[in-house]
Amino acid sequence: MRHGIHPASRPVVLRDRAPGFRPPTRSTVESRHTVEWQDGAPCPVVDVEISSAGPPFRTGASPVVDTAGRVERFERRHGPARR
Repeated sequence: MRHGIHPASRPVVLRDRAPGFRPPTRSTVESRHTVEWQDGAPCPVVDVEISSAGPPFRTGASPVVDTAGRVERFERRHGPARR
């Protein structure tokens, strides 16, 4: 690895906004916001929109799909399905 060309990596906390998931990791991302970590030391925090804890199927935030309504709407437009 060549010296002087790579950005400095530092410990940060990635905070997922939806479930409040906060894994510690290392990153080169700069952050002005800090959070107090479990050991009491301040650690930079980076807010992310999506993380491994945040997919809709795990958080219950996925919309309810009305499949019966879709089938009825299809049959109104195109007639009942032939079997």
